[in-house]
Amino acid sequence: MMSDSLRAVILGIIEGVTEFLPVSSTGHLLLAERFFDLGQGNFWNTFTVLIQLGAILAILVIYFAKLWRIALGMFSNADDRRFVIGVLVAFLPAVIIGLIAGKYIKEVLFNPWVVCFSLIVGGAILLWVDQIDQKPHLHDATKFPLLTYLWIGFAQCLAMIPGVSRSGASIVAAMLLGADKRAAAEFSFFLAIPTMVGAFVYDFYKNRADMTTDHLGIVAIGFVVSFITAIIVVKTFLSYVTRHGFTLFAWWRVIVGTLGLIALALGK
Repeated sequence: MMSDSLRAVILGIIEGVTEFLPVSSTGHLLLAERFFDLGQGNFWNTFTVLIQLGAILAILVIYFAKLWRIALGMFSNADDRRFVIGVLVAFLPAVIIGLIAGKYIKEVLFNPWVVCFSLIVGGAILLWVDQIDQKPHLHDATKFPLLTYLWIGFAQCLAMIPGVSRSGASIVAAMLLGADKRAAAEFSFFLAIPTMVGAFVYDFYKNRADMTTDHLGIVAIGFVVSFITAIIVVKTFLSYVTRHGFTLFAWWRVIVGTLGLIALALGK
């Protein structure tokens, strides 16, 4: 039997690696739980949400100087204030749709068949977007038009379907709206901060009865592992996609989704 500490390490690595890549962290975590017995039940469902905060901390550390400058300047600098408003505008659709349909989505769509099909379809879309001969005109994630931020926010809501990928949906939307690959990826990082903190607070409040002091050590392990892993991935990801695009991640999605469908068809 696998120990809870080892489960926490493996799930922390999966979260840290997949959260900011356009491959769907939720989808990978659900498949890992299904096929490799990496923790099922109320506590582990809450655990996978809690360790997302480790990945968010990685973004805050990497972009601390820029975010601190924006935080200090938002009351006196129009550009900084507009970016903060833009992030909130992009975050708003997820809040509204999450409150209205969140329970239905979890009850109906959180199953491995949906995950596998979503991975494959999302992979095909990434391949298509990567091959478009784009002429991007938005090169700074902090200076998109407000309407662009809003459309990215609506696109992010598609990631409520497990397997779609929050970062993937926001990156694709940003690129189709004129952002270059690096700016699109960076804004998906910034948008993740309020989105994932909101999900963390909401899920923790709902499932607080399942958390005990015995669980704190397990959560701490997953948190630290996801934090360290996410720092490595984010630093590597930006430079990689700037040079090579998203083809690697698109094919990864297709392969994982296809293997998952085969396993499910065989009764696994």
